[in-house]
Amino acid sequence: MSTNFKINGLFYENNNLLCRKFLDIRRTKTILDKPDLMVIMMNPGSSKPEDGNEKNIVASKAIPDKTQDQIMKIMNNCDFYYARILNLSDLREPKSKVFYTKLEELKKIPHSIFDDDRINDFKTLFVREVPVIFAWGVNKKLEPLATKAIERINEARPFGLLKEGTAVSYYHPLPRDYHAQARWCEEITKMLK
Repeated sequence: MSTNFKINGLFYENNNLLCRKFLDIRRTKTILDKPDLMVIMMNPGSSKPEDGNEKNIVASKAIPDKTQDQIMKIMNNCDFYYARILNLSDLREPKSKVFYTKLEELKKIPHSIFDDDRINDFKTLFVREVPVIFAWGVNKKLEPLATKAIERINEARPFGLLKEGTAVSYYHPLPRDYHAQARWCEEITKMLK
């Protein structure tokens, strides 16, 4: 599926930590110059630059991961041409359990585009008046970051599968169970159509 899309991200290092500021997924033949879909997820996971350059100052081609495949499915299902992915944290860490253990350490650096220190990044990269999908996962350790993101975005009608009994916990696009992955795509597609 990724042959129908161009995937670019801005990769960088912060205090010797590998990070990604944003990821853009565009159809290969689109002429759009700004996203028609915004997606907010937990962290960049296993996404990496195609050329291996971890310190780009401009966006470079990125190798997609399985979570990004889910977003491409939504784009296909709902006729979106250009999605931008921002994350609660820029830290690239494929194992969520490891990511959760680093959250305390990350408080010392502006690792989130939703931090007050990064307001200019947010204003530059977040596109308003397009659909926004919240999909960062339901672990309680994410609640402070999720709350900050929801407040900064201030979207009256976000799309996403909110965990019952919670106010800020939206299911991730790539649950472990294959059938749950398909259900996530089906439910988000229904919401967006």
